[in-house]
Amino acid sequence: MQRIWVRKSIILLFWIFMWQLAAELIDNSIIFAGPIQMVRALAAQISEPDFWATIAGSFGRISLGFAGAFLGGILLGCAAWRLPILGEMLEPPMVLIRSVPVASFVILALIWIGSDYLAVLIAFLVVLPVIYVNTRAGLLSADPKLLEMACVFHVPALYRVRMIYLPALVPYLKAGCRTALGLSWKSGVAAEVIGLPSSSIGEQLYYSKLYLDTAGLFAWTFVIIVISAVFERAVLFLLGKLAPEESGPDPETKGGDSL
Repeated sequence: MQRIWVRKSIILLFWIFMWQLAAELIDNSIIFAGPIQMVRALAAQISEPDFWATIAGSFGRISLGFAGAFLGGILLGCAAWRLPILGEMLEPPMVLIRSVPVASFVILALIWIGSDYLAVLIAFLVVLPVIYVNTRAGLLSADPKLLEMACVFHVPALYRVRMIYLPALVPYLKAGCRTALGLSWKSGVAAEVIGLPSSSIGEQLYYSKLYLDTAGLFAWTFVIIVISAVFERAVLFLLGKLAPEESGPDPETKGGDSL
């Protein structure tokens, strides 16, 4: 384990060195900023009083959209698993949501609800089909032999859920969340760049572009990456607590979307 971390650290340091070398060769802070310039810009941003309020604003909007889509996707997935006809009825809108470009949703949502809750709706729409499809697939993957044995021995419903359905569902939810969390942050921040709600990371990215502050742009991008990674680890950790044990590797994510 220690060797793996050492190797990963060396690889990371190598690419940081190459990044700084490229910045030195280009020698134009407007076109390209290196890691040293980015850290300086980030340090300057942290000292600003609105820095944490900006992070809190974007985190609140995007996490709210993700949480709503996560719960909605699980409920709809469970309902579609229990009622196949409902799954057939939900298939066209889910395919439509996955197929429509995020930019189209952003423009329509900006007309419908304005900029304040734009990121909430966009994150919700991007995440919902991913969680829905993976929830349904996870429930369908439950071991039929275990279910048959539980039926024969009249195992209580709650025990079936905990010992059969959850271990089958959680790997699919984890795989879906790995994709959905990244998509929610990318699409949510993109929506903020267009809608420009106050106290948002998207607003800061827009102003960095407007004032040709490439180092500031890189700094806010780094903030997005860190928040997204921490949020993903927290969600996956909580999901891991739902099931007593996982069997087999994580399944491939279903219902993924591209921006």
